[in-house]
This record gives sequence, C-alpha cells and structure tokens, in this order.
Amino acid sequence: MIAPLLPEPGGARGRWRDHRQVISGILWKLRTGTPLRDLPERYGPWKTCHERLRRWTADGMWDRILAAAQVYDDGTPVQWAISIDSSIVRAHQRAAGARKKGGSPTSSATPGAQDGEAIGRSRGGLSREIHPAVDGRGRPLSILLTPGQAGDNPQLLALLDAIRVNELGPGLPQTP
Repeated sequence: MIAPLLPEPGGARGRWRDHRQVISGILWKLRTGTPLRDLPERYGPWKTCHERLRRWTADGMWDRILAAAQVYDDGTPVQWAISIDSSIVRAHQRAAGARKKGGSPTSSATPGAQDGEAIGRSRGGLSREIHPAVDGRGRPLSILLTPGQAGDNPQLLALLDAIRVNELGPGLPQTP
C-alpha cells in the first residue's frame, strides 16, 4: 500500500537498508519510546533509522502515508457508510446572556449570542444543535453547528458537502 509513496532505493553510500526494515525500526522506537541508540540490531543501524525518520518527516512522506492509510481500510477501498444525527446542547444561563445582578440586558436577536456562536431559541430555551456525520467506525467526517431552532433536514446537504476523503495520487478529494 505504501510502497509507491517511498523514495527509490540507492543514492547513498554504504549498504542499502530495506524500507520495510527501517520503517519497522522507526515504529519500534515510537512505540517503545526508547532512544534510537538502543534500537535492536534486527532493524539495522540506528543512524539509518534516524536519518530516514528526519528526512521523511521534512519532505512530508509521513503525511502522504497517513493520507493513503485514511483512504484504505485494511487494503480495501473506503466503504461509503455514513451515519448522520444531531444532538441539542443547552446553553448555560450565563453563556446565553442572562441578566446578571446590576447588569443591563443585551440587545441582540438572541440574547448573549455573538456571530458564529450558533446559539438560538428553541422550545427548551437557548441552545445549539450539533450535526455530526460519522463513518462506520464512528470517526467524524464532518460536523455542523446550528442554532437550536434550526431543523435537521435542511442541514443534510451542507453536512454532506463538507465531507472530504483524501484520494491516492493526483486529483480532487472524493465526496460520497
């Protein structure tokens, strides 16, 4: 899966170490937290692991591997099974701009609400709705916040439009 993303072997002095061996050494170091100088011999010289970790981090290779891993789930393409729901979160009195002792009330359409806060009036008082879209494992794909009086159905298209999954190779991100 990641072989096409790795640089071509060669170009350096000395004996070439296989990418698989070096990546295993890097993952061992990251998993155990021990210094690279204590790397077991089966992973090759610690300096080789250190240099490739440093070089691949600088040129963004780890980001490309992560993007490829997000596209594939155990070697199979992404399954487009998405769950969409919403939840209402009530605003606390003070967050909602309730009158404080000796203070004056705020004068806005929704008391205490500022632009971008997504607080609105609903049957239960001031609240906001959280609309998440998640994949089959419950990992968030997109999240939308709306004022409490906003309905669920009108938010569906905006929520789906916000979903982007990286694609291997050139091209635009995939959408469901």
